[in-house]
Amino acid sequence: MSERVFPAPSTISEQARSWLALDAGELTYPAADDTDGWLAMAARANQSTAQRFPVTGLPVHVEDFEVDGAAGYAARPHGVDDDAVFLWMHPGGLLVGGGDACRATTARTALSTGMLVWGVDYRLPPLYPHPAALNDAMSVYQHALRERDPSQVFVGGDSAGGNIAAALLLCAKDAGLPMPAALVLNTPQVDLTESGDTFQTLDGVDNILRSLAPTNALYAAGADLRDPYLSPIFGDVSGFPRTFLRSGTRDLFLSNTVRMHRKLRAAGVAAELHVFEAMPHGGFGGDSPEDLDAAAEQRRFLARS
Repeated sequence: MSERVFPAPSTISEQARSWLALDAGELTYPAADDTDGWLAMAARANQSTAQRFPVTGLPVHVEDFEVDGAAGYAARPHGVDDDAVFLWMHPGGLLVGGGDACRATTARTALSTGMLVWGVDYRLPPLYPHPAALNDAMSVYQHALRERDPSQVFVGGDSAGGNIAAALLLCAKDAGLPMPAALVLNTPQVDLTESGDTFQTLDGVDNILRSLAPTNALYAAGADLRDPYLSPIFGDVSGFPRTFLRSGTRDLFLSNTVRMHRKLRAAGVAAELHVFEAMPHGGFGGDSPEDLDAAAEQRRFLARS
């Protein structure tokens, strides 16, 4: 049987159709115990991201910060004086996206949201598996609550960052901390067991993402993948703040997103779901009309504080 072909529909923009013509291909992962191999893989990916999204010349001021041992980047767009802060967790499959890559994507997130953004450069495997990333996120969140009223603190993340963001709120709730003003989950990696329907039905349809089972295992370091701090979809989300969720009809993580939306709604959380036509994981590259529409919806949501 020949491999199925999924042509780009006429219902999306020219930029989006061009993006769907790209093929990220299959990734070859190092052996589980090949620390140097994993570190080299992450370094290559991070360098590529930093080069693709240069910060120089952007109308945003970026500063490094360190809080109780956790590192990150504070990015404020020019002309933005509001004290509200968006704690943002970067994407990267729970393996990549740190360092200069985090700095670059934090700056872009600040511009797309029009807010002061604290991009948490959370620690990652193979050197720092779970719960290092969650501990870093908690340190920054606690610092934000010491400096600001919860109504001025927003939390969110993209892909793997959505995992950390949702797990952070579970952890904060368990610790008796107040919830932030709102939560943003863009195509979140909230189920490391990859049990949702679209891990089967959209395998090979999403031109950007394949199964992340090897990196999930590396991140969990032997812990049960159904632990809510690893897979927040299995946690108690009652009491969560209003939540914005985004995905696409070709996104491998579509099931993650719609299941999380239904779970939040069942718990009485005001959650809104945005699913974009033919969009694969992470969007159409950032500058298509669909991406701009998604960013505008997110800004509208964040502005309703």
